[in-house]
Amino acid sequence: MNIIFIIIYILWFASEFALSRLLRSKNQDTENTDKYTLQLIWAGIITGNSIAGYISTAYYLPTSMNENIRYIGLLIIIIGCIIRFYAIYSLGVQFTVDVNIRNQHELNNKGIYKYFRHPSYTASLLSFIGFGISLNNWLSLIIITIIIIIVFQIRIKVEEKALIGKFGNDYINYKKETFGLIPFIL
Repeated sequence: MNIIFIIIYILWFASEFALSRLLRSKNQDTENTDKYTLQLIWAGIITGNSIAGYISTAYYLPTSMNENIRYIGLLIIIIGCIIRFYAIYSLGVQFTVDVNIRNQHELNNKGIYKYFRHPSYTASLLSFIGFGISLNNWLSLIIITIIIIIVFQIRIKVEEKALIGKFGNDYINYKKETFGLIPFIL
């Protein structure tokens, strides 16, 4: 693995760690309904990445015989990060890494949120798919993708329950008009 991979992996994980530390809800936030899903997501990330990394070194199961596929994976990681940061920026002060409904919380259905209810998760999933592709191992790609989808789906259920509790029919109607985690699928 060359230095480009190491730098991108480190920057990606460092940015996620920084978000996890800097964008947690504060004491004045009204209703923390996270139900330990943030810890579940981190457990899924650590477990999934560890298993995917191990498999990619232990078993030769290339997704492509062209090694340049690994660079395409890096590009997908970067694209996922850019979209994720844009989604976080678009939500502004309402974004927290833990599920929390704030006093001034408003339903955002503009910009990227006009199309996706959870663009931050979708973008993050895209980065994990990029990671799997960058390992150039189809089993690693499948494992990391499945683990991340599972933990995100658990999180989304908790988050949407809280949002329905806050916004009622407005959120239910919003759900009908937008994509969830994966367009046309989840």
